[in-house]
Amino acid sequence: MNALSAEYLPELTAGRLLGSWRLDVPALLLVVVLGALYGRGVARVRGRGGSWPLARPAAFVVLGLGAIVVATMSGLAVYDHELFWPAAVQNVALDLLAPLGLALGDPLRLAVEALPEGGAGRVRRVMTGRLVRTLTFPLVSTVLVLATELTVYFTPYFATALRVGWLHELMYLHLLAAGCLFVLPVLTREQALPAWCTHPVRAALVFLDGIVDALPGLVVMTHGTLIAGAWYLHHAPPWSPDVHHDQQVGGGAMLGIAELAALPFLLTILAQWSRAERAQSAALDRRLDGELTPAGRESGGGPAPELVRPWWETEKSEVAQRVRRQGHGAGQADPYGDL
Repeated sequence: MNALSAEYLPELTAGRLLGSWRLDVPALLLVVVLGALYGRGVARVRGRGGSWPLARPAAFVVLGLGAIVVATMSGLAVYDHELFWPAAVQNVALDLLAPLGLALGDPLRLAVEALPEGGAGRVRRVMTGRLVRTLTFPLVSTVLVLATELTVYFTPYFATALRVGWLHELMYLHLLAAGCLFVLPVLTREQALPAWCTHPVRAALVFLDGIVDALPGLVVMTHGTLIAGAWYLHHAPPWSPDVHHDQQVGGGAMLGIAELAALPFLLTILAQWSRAERAQSAALDRRLDGELTPAGRESGGGPAPELVRPWWETEKSEVAQRVRRQGHGAGQADPYGDL
């Protein structure tokens, strides 16, 4: 939008918010490239006889790429230079909603399964490299997300981006990348986090991240000083609300979207945790069935077959110790206690 234009946009209504669109070429190119790469990966996996659940590409396209399109090309982008709250919704959508949708599509695992062995190995080496490990370390990535949002609003970054088109596009990419640093490693089925980040730990981290993500909205909503105040005071159309009220609405929208995004994020982690527990229990049952098979069969008048000791009696692993404790806690007799 031309900062020197004396013309104002028509009053923002629900209809205009839904029906107003503008083309953002860099954002469109990003969406097309990401969508094409993801679609090619799904086609290659299925072409090799593998499976890729439909829910993953649906989440990647509808929530992930869809959030990018809405944030950068819908009525939010049309009115973001006139009002603060559409810009605030844009930014939180790119920082929270789009990364969540992209992560639900699990592009990291898709890349590993779709690429040939050499390419998959390179992807894994990048994911386990020192730089990526540092940036995606849970506490580091959480701080980066918070620092990004606070930097956008409480430094000249945002006000300058309103005046400089290329910086505005860079801010979009910055917000998207910061959000992906936390969400992608937490939700992927690849081992992209330290071994101690089990599902219970991830659930706790997501809960903590939900609290942290709510802080920028609270600060913006209650902050006494106007954010990019000189710009919005100068460009506020006659029909717009008070600029202070506009900022409060924007902070409230940020807070609401942050809490809204935290719920499906946490539910996804809990669902993954439940599936992992069921798979572990099924594998343990199969192993127990195999270990309890007699070592030999009775023959003629020979002696009775000697039973093989179960693996939990001989192994010293944590799982074996837990099985022994559970067995004794339930009052089960040890059939090999006299051997």
